Amino acid sequence: MSPATILAWHRRLVARKWDYTRRRRRRRRRPRTAAAIRKLVIRIAGELVRLGHPIAASTVWQILHDAGIGPAPRRTGPTWKQFLTARAAGILAADFVQVDTVLLRRIYALIIIEHGTRRAHLGGITAHPDGAWTTQAARNFLMDLGHRVSSVHFLIRDRAGEFTESFDAVFTAEGIRILLSPPQAPRANAICEPDDLHGAARGPRPDADHQ
Repeated sequence: MSPATILAWHRRLVARKWDYTRRRRRRRRRPRTAAAIRKLVIRIAGELVRLGHPIAASTVWQILHDAGIGPAPRRTGPTWKQFLTARAAGILAADFVQVDTVLLRRIYALIIIEHGTRRAHLGGITAHPDGAWTTQAARNFLMDLGHRVSSVHFLIRDRAGEFTESFDAVFTAEGIRILLSPPQAPRANAICEPDDLHGAARGPRPDADHQ
């Protein structure tokens, strides 16, 4: 049999073991509105009906739409894309990549990417990425970055439990601000999300660091 056949078997085996499809569908459900807000909406709707003005949900939406009130109006200031474009030279993005061995042992690699150059850094590899390990990996990364740390202003990361307060403190001590991506919004940190790392790997310049 060819190596490609063995690799295909392994991919299918890993996919069956780590299939979170059903769990992911449950987790992505929209969180329930607070009880106090639900009661207020019901009260307002009841008052309108009692005054002889029954109103459909679609009518409420249309009234808000006509008034320029969307479901989530954006705050004043640049969009996320505009911010990333303007500040690319001073932004780092961090995330974990999961790798499964032949024996289905899962290991984790901490990847940190420079937005401006797409230079990828391997922060370390471990089977147990706890807070202490991640914090030490952050220290090692900044030491390797050397004097260039002064040009970094932001670090984008998700809300994974491995990124603890002590991890953040390593960067904030250097004047680097931590930006948390919204929950379940991988596109907010797309440059360093595991699904996009194959594309990012083609992005770094030939002199990219692979530490």
